[in-house]
Amino acid sequence: MLYYLNWRMIQAFRGWIEKRFTPAGRFVLAGLVLSALIGLDTNQTMAYMAFTLLLSLLFTSLLCHLFLKVHLTAERKLPRFATAGEPLKYRVVLENRSAKSQKDLVLLETIESRPPTYKELKELTDLKRQGSYMFHWRSGQQRWFWLLARKKPAKIKEHSLPTLLPHSTLEISVEILPQWRGRLSFSGLAIHCPDPLGLTKTRKLLPLSQSLLVLPKRYPLPFIPLPGTRKHHPGGVSLAASVGESEEFFSLRDYRPGDPLRKIHWKSWARTGKPIVKEFQNEFFVRQALILDTFQPLTFSEKLEEAVSIAASFVTSIETQESLLDLMFVGPETFCFTSGRSLAQGDKILEILASVQTCTDKTFSGLIPAVMERAPLLSGCICVFLEWDDARKRLIDLLRKIGCPVLVLVLTDNQNSAASDPGPMMDNPAGLRFIETGKVREGLALL
Repeated sequence: MLYYLNWRMIQAFRGWIEKRFTPAGRFVLAGLVLSALIGLDTNQTMAYMAFTLLLSLLFTSLLCHLFLKVHLTAERKLPRFATAGEPLKYRVVLENRSAKSQKDLVLLETIESRPPTYKELKELTDLKRQGSYMFHWRSGQQRWFWLLARKKPAKIKEHSLPTLLPHSTLEISVEILPQWRGRLSFSGLAIHCPDPLGLTKTRKLLPLSQSLLVLPKRYPLPFIPLPGTRKHHPGGVSLAASVGESEEFFSLRDYRPGDPLRKIHWKSWARTGKPIVKEFQNEFFVRQALILDTFQPLTFSEKLEEAVSIAASFVTSIETQESLLDLMFVGPETFCFTSGRSLAQGDKILEILASVQTCTDKTFSGLIPAVMERAPLLSGCICVFLEWDDARKRLIDLLRKIGCPVLVLVLTDNQNSAASDPGPMMDNPAGLRFIETGKVREGLALL
């Protein structure tokens, strides 16, 4: 606990220094502290003179801020979505409402983020003690900075502003780099105005709360002949996502005794003078299941992030093949979402994937009944697993026993895991692929 509080205090102090001092100001501040330590004994050194000079510079710099005022309003124009790992560009409109020109201003986005909690740091420490491959090499300091990087939703940089004339409007382009999928929340715009000496900064925060959804990173996929063939679905496409009988319209024909009245095509009867009925048929189409493994002991998992990216890559690929796709995973409960053809578009599935969280309080076995319930209607299954253990092998064995083709992708921490027992995939080694975390792009290219 003391270790955690120590790092929290250091991080808070570091953040305050970066917000209030320019790089030149931080250099002067470091010199001030150093000269104070060296010049404690004024009889032995003249360092106190440097201390006095540097202190005077900082005091004068801070005094100048009493006369520096920033009077701006802002409007941010965000797109609907962003993508993790890809630059996000948008426009910001600034208006100078004062009668003075605003010079040497710097714009910096402020994004909502929370510091790592003690529980999260303890989770990593416990995993290290258990010999987790992911954390066995990380010291306490490395684990802390790893958590800080995970808590930083985007990389932002300062944007120098041109001179804003009195009562004028300026529109500029701003660019940030989203780091992770999920909701990206903007709390406001920070306007920094350095003092004439360039040592400290006046910081004015313009409240401007907005948010957008960051979609998962996607990888290019080669052409993959997905497992399975077309299957008959009673009720047609509409039954694939809803409950209740419905069929696909096929043609018109003459009325036959016994035809239900609800199938009569009244407009044709009025035009021809004889009863005409609508004829329907059930459809045959391809329906794939994309099973996403979310079971991990950590709240955040690099393997899960890569698994979500792989799932998102398949979503955007399968959409162009005019088939149905069922995305299945477990969160607070078991979820199944269907997209493709006339149903939900792939963007909706990507939005769902952007919000997928690690499931830490359940086991993989809870997903098996939901998959097997839909298995008779499936043309094939694409499984993205985080482990290759008995529970996952059991699901694959059940699917293969009912004749459902599968493509299994297993995320591993190291390539040595590729030598694992193939289990039920013994007779189909091409359907089981091990992909090393950190080399997903290369692994998918070999499919």
